Amino acid sequence: MMAHKRSLTTPIQEHIDRAIGELIASLPDPEQLVPDERRALIARYAAVLEGNFIYWMTAARLAVASDEAKAIIEDNLREEVRDNHPGMLRRFALAAHAAPTDADALAVYRNLENVRLFVADLSAVKIVLMMAFFEGFITRFMPYLADLADRQGSAERQYTDVHGVVDVVHTEGLFRALEAEMLRKPDVVEPTPSLFTGVKVLRTLIENVIHPNRVTSPHVALEATVAEPAAAAA
Repeated sequence: MMAHKRSLTTPIQEHIDRAIGELIASLPDPEQLVPDERRALIARYAAVLEGNFIYWMTAARLAVASDEAKAIIEDNLREEVRDNHPGMLRRFALAAHAAPTDADALAVYRNLENVRLFVADLSAVKIVLMMAFFEGFITRFMPYLADLADRQGSAERQYTDVHGVVDVVHTEGLFRALEAEMLRKPDVVEPTPSLFTGVKVLRTLIENVIHPNRVTSPHVALEATVAEPAAAAA
């Protein structure tokens, strides 16, 4: 039984790691960005995170049913609120002269709204998986974000230093929460494309933050590879 539990989310984590790796690989070379492009990328990131991360994690807490998942997510939320993580991000953006403008918010509005609509369904497994993906991406994105801020003349590092460390722990915790929720629902123990709905909409939003002028295409490859384990099991 213990071996089964340890391996339950392994194929899912592999797909999430691959998706995060693809996003990181797509980041533009900071040396090729002009100051306004650096500013805008930081600002779009702040426009998405500052007012939505705690909201989405709260939705995950409302959606889950297992005691383990509730405790893990509550600990995450408690840290976000107690240590004022939105304030950290705002200070980081201000120090880099990258406070979000109306134009920055408008650039991500449509894809941000798509994530909000998804979260509104309160689908426990899908939301927890989306947030595990988000935490994992943030951890790996922090060195790049810090580099952009440094090139903007900022020495403010609290936000990137903290989230480069704590979000590793948060990601691991959310995968444990995911496993606890999956064990409650035998019909979702095998990974299927629909399980990744939240990951897809959030990935599209992150791509919008990184490349605001690029037309984003659906992530068919991710769906196809996720379907393989389920097909083999059948």
